[in-house]
Amino acid sequence: MHPFVLVGLFIVCALVGYKVITNVPSLLHTPLMTAMNALAGIALLGALTCTAMAVYTSNQILGYLGIFLAMVNVAGGFGLSHRMLKMFKHKEVGQK
Repeated sequence: MHPFVLVGLFIVCALVGYKVITNVPSLLHTPLMTAMNALAGIALLGALTCTAMAVYTSNQILGYLGIFLAMVNVAGGFGLSHRMLKMFKHKEVGQK
């Protein structure tokens, strides 16, 4: 795949992601945070696809960086969601 196509794909994904995130009201941001992890998963699939189709070594390196950053985003998002959901669990009597 031509490098300009990959850059164009990145720009379109970034703009769509920005548009989706900015349209979420602040009151709904926390409840929808887990759903946003699905979007990070889509970004991961995009990075995997672009890396698999990359011909040049420099594009493959950028693809690997994209895969790493998308995985950090997914893992961090699920970690934060897990912490948030733990706050809503009732504590047993006798536990701190």
